[in-house]
Amino acid sequence: MKFYTGLIFFALSIILQFIWIKYQRRKHLMNQQKWYGVNIDTEIKAATPSMGGVVFLCMGFLALILNFSLNSLIFWSLPVLSGLIGFVDDWLKFTSHTSEGFKSLSKLKCQLLLCGVWVLAIFFMGNLGLWPGIYDAGGWLAIPLAFLMTAGTINAVNITDGLDGLAAGSFLISLAVMLILIPVNEFNSQILIELFFMTSGFLFFNTRPAKTFMGDTGSHFLGGALAALCVMNGRTLAIIPAGFIFIVEMLSSAIQIFTIRKLNKRIFLMAPLHHHFQKKGLDETAVTLRFWLVHAVGAVMIGLLLLSV
Repeated sequence: MKFYTGLIFFALSIILQFIWIKYQRRKHLMNQQKWYGVNIDTEIKAATPSMGGVVFLCMGFLALILNFSLNSLIFWSLPVLSGLIGFVDDWLKFTSHTSEGFKSLSKLKCQLLLCGVWVLAIFFMGNLGLWPGIYDAGGWLAIPLAFLMTAGTINAVNITDGLDGLAAGSFLISLAVMLILIPVNEFNSQILIELFFMTSGFLFFNTRPAKTFMGDTGSHFLGGALAALCVMNGRTLAIIPAGFIFIVEMLSSAIQIFTIRKLNKRIFLMAPLHHHFQKKGLDETAVTLRFWLVHAVGAVMIGLLLLSV
């Protein structure tokens, strides 16, 4: 049954993405490129539909309906509601004809409110924890860590989504690593299959040269899904290996901002890190493939260390 579910999700994801891409092109639903970007293939990317993540929302709702339960409702609420926050951002960019949508502070407040309520729900369900064997009386460390890491993961995936196939391919690697980090029970297996095949359907159109971008809708959805898998299984610390490349990308941006503001100098040619290598002249596909490889190695190595605790 799971095998057929995977095939159905893959086929449906491809069909919906194809239809959605055609509709976006007909209605000219493309977002403006950032003026401070790398300025590589600007015209091509500006003409590429940029709200492919809308299909993730549809598939998330479908997954919830097909396997409705309290656990499913709690799980899917985080990626779907995160994706809706991202959708507001994408839609405002389109309607304003600029690269700036939802005000950063307003978007952050929405993210923090959502993550705070969701983490508390997991805590009261009794599922919250750092990692099996790591004792945390009352969850007083797990609660703030889960809150910060959930919000951080959503933003980290968003930051990573800057090259064709980078975020989606990295997310698929994260799902593979999750097979050794979380219990492979009936519920988790179903979620992993649904996420893997819906993301694969998107990646079919997102590999270079991309026919669609996921936008903030998609990156918020995937970030929420990754965090939900870890936190709901009482393994908040699993976010570190599973989200390895996303964390590296977020740290590179944080370091760049800090050094510019405090030291008046740049560490990287451009942040996040994938743009630094583009500025150095590396081909986009080469950067993507190498980041996938680094992510796989880093995730497995840190995952094995965590498993040894």
